[in-house]
Amino acid sequence: MGLNTGYLTSDKRDNELYSPFYIVERIAKYLPKDKAIWCPFDEEWSAFYRRLKELGFTVIRIFTYEPSEWDIVVSNPPFSVKDKVLERLYSFNKPFAILLPLNSLQGKSRFKYFESGIQLLSFDARVCYHNHEHMDKVVKGSPFATAYFCKDLLPKDLIIEKLNEYERPLI
Repeated sequence: MGLNTGYLTSDKRDNELYSPFYIVERIAKYLPKDKAIWCPFDEEWSAFYRRLKELGFTVIRIFTYEPSEWDIVVSNPPFSVKDKVLERLYSFNKPFAILLPLNSLQGKSRFKYFESGIQLLSFDARVCYHNHEHMDKVVKGSPFATAYFCKDLLPKDLIIEKLNEYERPLI
């Protein structure tokens, strides 16, 4: 069995990855249609903002301040500041669903949040993302597994779903 060394060799200067539309649809089915969704880490072109709007959700995408009215945070935050993001999310005491590396479950700084409750929507395969050079298609071979880390959103604490073949790159 080969070792997963991708995380050791990744370009840490430019490791920004963007979510594909199919992964947005995986969380959208758990979101109530009558709630305003705040996507604080998203641009107008992002999959979260575009697909949730297409599905009929009210979507707010303001990063610099907290909107006056919102119900749920859904996004793919920068992994490099995941501890600060979690701290802020738990301070709101509202539901959220954010994509994070699965190994984020471990960590002394995050334990204080997770012990009070965390839900996971995970998958049978790794999510393949877009990067700066490949916005037209996902890049095969993500060096890490990701999952939705959720609070007060899913019907049960752990859900594992199968990604369909059409959701996986053919490369």
